[in-house]
Order: sequence, then structure tokens, then C-alpha cells
Amino acid sequence: MNVRQILADYKKSKIELDEALSRLRSLHFDDLGFAMVDHDRDLRIGFPEVIYCQNKSAEQIVKIISEMRNTNSKIIFGTRIDKDKFAKIKHHFEDVIYSEDAKAFYIGEIEKQESGKVLVMCAGTSDIPVAEEAALTAEIMGGEVDRLYDVGVAGIHRLLSHKEKIESAGVIIVVAGMDGALPSVVGGLVGVPVIAVPTSVGYGASYEGLSALLSMLNACAPGIAVVNIDNGFGAGYFASRINRNQG
Repeated sequence: MNVRQILADYKKSKIELDEALSRLRSLHFDDLGFAMVDHDRDLRIGFPEVIYCQNKSAEQIVKIISEMRNTNSKIIFGTRIDKDKFAKIKHHFEDVIYSEDAKAFYIGEIEKQESGKVLVMCAGTSDIPVAEEAALTAEIMGGEVDRLYDVGVAGIHRLLSHKEKIESAGVIIVVAGMDGALPSVVGGLVGVPVIAVPTSVGYGASYEGLSALLSMLNACAPGIAVVNIDNGFGAGYFASRINRNQG
């Protein structure tokens, strides 16, 4: 039960004033001992709390999902969950949908937003898991998402052959490891916001993505925002916020 539903029930005389006040007082979060589930986040920022599953046990994730379902959360989204842990989740929730590439799951119906298109591109095939986390996040948040993979600067003609797709985007997420050069190239081609995502893909001197991160922070093309290493979720979330404000 969220604030909007409580107020609607009160307006329709389904509940009394004292009952509405009682529910509102206990609505903000529920303390599960190991987690405090935030039920007001959707009302405050437009999207429910997302479950970061890494380092959580399957039992903890199940309890958090159950608590969110009890409050009628419109969609439940979890990131960074491996296939084995997901199998345990699936045992409890048959309607859960999993993306092995993105290592993420969701429960519920996606509400499409009227907004611009998000284009997610990555430099190499090895960057796809991070790119898929970004793409799925943007889709879960209601955006229209297009994908363009393996278009790195080592073969720049591959990128330039997709001019129409690039120009149709309202915001572009660019995922790259190695030298992290692709966002700077894309930023010099388009007039829309570019979100750069460095990945931990690369040989020894890449320092698990630090080299790509520093390259992106020093990009000469303007209009580029940079998120943390391998943070596809953060990029997808940011892109969705940009799109919603443009719509």
C-alpha cells in the first residue's frame, strides 16, 4: 500500500481518517532487521526502491520481495544476481523474469513512458553484460530502448554505418573498456546527452577499468556524463530521468 492508494481509499470512504493516518505513519519503511524497505521512494522520485542483490542471500532477497509485494509495489527490480541465486528466487515467485546477460530480474508490468528513445551502445562484445544492465534498467523504467553493440573505435566504420539509429536517440549510453575512447567519439557526433560507462574489460594496464574511467573523465567532447566502473544500472537510471524530463 502506497501513499497514493491510501489517499484514494480515504477519498472513496473505504477507510476512516484514523485508519488512513495509522497507515501513513507506518508507511515510510519496514525494518526487516537486515534491511529497511523504503515504500515511499516511488512517490518521492518516481520509481520504487531497487534491490541490489550482490552479497545478499537468496533468503534475504525473498523476504525483501515479499515485503514489497505486500505494499503493492507496481514493479520489483533486482540487479547483480547470478543464475544460481536466481533459481532459488524463482522457486518462491513464479512470475519473476530474469535476464542472464544483465544479471537482473523483475516482477510486474512495465509501464511505458512517453519519452525519447535511449540508445545503448558498447565498444566490444565483452562489454555487453554491463550494456544489458543499462538497457534493461531503462526498459524497466518505461523507456524505449535501442541497442548497438560491438562498434568500438578499432573499427570506427561500424559505428558510422548506423547514423540513422544514432541520430534518432534522445540520450545515448556508451559502454566501453580498454582505452575507453568510444564516448568521446560519440560525443563529437551528436547533440544529445551522452552517458559514459567504463567497464573492467581490458588487459593489465587497464587496471580493472580505471584506465577507461580516467579517459572518459578527460573526454574532449562536451556533454558527456560519466558513471562508475561497470555501473550499467546507474547509467540506465540516469538516462531514464533525462528522458522523463524531456517528455
